[in-house]
Amino acid sequence: MNLEQHNNEIIACRKCPRLVEWREEVARVKRKAYMDHEYWGKPVPGFGDPQARVLVVGLAPGAHGSNRTGRQFTGDASGSFLYPALHKAGFANQPKSESRSDGLILKDMYITASGRCAPPDNKPSPEELNNCQPFLERELEILDPKVIVCLGRIAFERILKIYSGKSSVYKFAHGASYQLVNGRWLLCSYHPSQQNTSTKKLTAKMFDAIWEKARQLADEN
Repeated sequence: MNLEQHNNEIIACRKCPRLVEWREEVARVKRKAYMDHEYWGKPVPGFGDPQARVLVVGLAPGAHGSNRTGRQFTGDASGSFLYPALHKAGFANQPKSESRSDGLILKDMYITASGRCAPPDNKPSPEELNNCQPFLERELEILDPKVIVCLGRIAFERILKIYSGKSSVYKFAHGASYQLVNGRWLLCSYHPSQQNTSTKKLTAKMFDAIWEKARQLADEN
């Protein structure tokens, strides 16, 4: 299976009744600021460079961000913090991500998520994340990245679930990096959520260091 076929399968998924109901309700009711927008309202596939050496794994689409625009980290505060950093590090051709047709191109990077549907309160259940797990496993097989950057603890735990047996050895901490059994590198970062960035738990300087490290690990392996 290639990435296009894989992503088409993601978009068609209806495995989680709670998430299907929520994402479609949000797309139908809409937020007042986006009343004239046509919401995506479906599972959000990954996107980026099919030859990427760096795979970025987030949490799940935001109700009025990716669930509206149909592209990872697009149309919300997290994306407004992420893409300037990726542009500065040379992974993106522009610092903004506003819509699927805005011309954004990722270089040497592919962005995906632990969960593909917008969850209520931004909290997918363990069962819902388990339903999405095969999609993440398949992306790792297709892309064969050298570096996996986990944005947040849940993404970190999802990757460890794939590489079972490491949970007691690897601990989540911003900037921590671990070499997995297959030679891939696992790099941890706080999630660029508005809560983390507004409180300065994650600063631009801290985030820039993550992408410099990702580039270094990719070049060394």
